[in-house]
Amino acid sequence: MVRIRLMRLGAKKQPFYRVVIADAKSRRNGPFIEIVGTYNPKTDPPEINLNIDRVKYWIEKGAQPSDTVKKLITRVSA
Repeated sequence: MVRIRLMRLGAKKQPFYRVVIADAKSRRNGPFIEIVGTYNPKTDPPEINLNIDRVKYWIEKGAQPSDTVKKLITRVSA
């Protein structure tokens, strides 16, 4: 199964995330298929950059977003 999920980057206590398309069985920071956006929770307000067209494409193909990514998608779409 293909998932849309976060990949953690950044230093200790300074998280920065990429929103990636990856196989559900791969590690959190392991191999991925495509980068579709970024998320920086440390800014005020949190910075969310998503390529909504690619996210919709992957959802149509059967990719399942994680709970956190679902929230990010609704924040960007609203």
